[in-house]
Amino acid sequence: MGVDWIAVARRLQTIAQAGLTYAGDPHDQERYVALREVAAGIVAAAGATGIAQAGEVLALERGYATPKVDVRAAVFRGGQILLVRERADGLWSLPGGWADLGETPAEGAVREVAEEAGLAVRPVKVLAVWDRDRHGHPPLLWHVYKIFIRCELAGGGGDAAGGPAENLETDGAGFFARDALPPLSTDRVTAAEIARLFAHLDRPDLPTDFDV
Repeated sequence: MGVDWIAVARRLQTIAQAGLTYAGDPHDQERYVALREVAAGIVAAAGATGIAQAGEVLALERGYATPKVDVRAAVFRGGQILLVRERADGLWSLPGGWADLGETPAEGAVREVAEEAGLAVRPVKVLAVWDRDRHGHPPLLWHVYKIFIRCELAGGGGDAAGGPAENLETDGAGFFARDALPPLSTDRVTAAEIARLFAHLDRPDLPTDFDV
């Protein structure tokens, strides 16, 4: 079995971050800084990013380490699902992104659809709360929980995606059938996840999915 070096680096960073938060002895502080540098080196060796960039990113993390939250909106119309094209890689994903402070996940999903697809929606159900590490995504430095919220088009939604408002993250939007998905940005969403969301469309009585 291969070693998941990103997971190793993440664990070392968690220990270093907690130590830098709670340890009062200056010698202990130095040791935790050194441990964080080891974590950055592992990240760089694993090919996730350069050591300087990894060190800078890890140094920004403060306090007790907790998972980050990614909120995604599942918007269906006529048996198709709304996807947006990411500027970062030219691939397609569900509207969404990191949860913002001061917003509920539902509020964040509604905002992201408006910003990235130019559509007004209303949230109706949490379809899934998944641990990103368990669903086939490429390795990521952070531990992430992904919340998928079904949203309905407000006022019927028209005949096509409204198109993204001017933003730095997406440059296209459209509705796609389950068997005609465009190339996906697997950092953000996988084909298996979308297939499961379609299962919820087929069976609205399904309970919310979550990892155990």
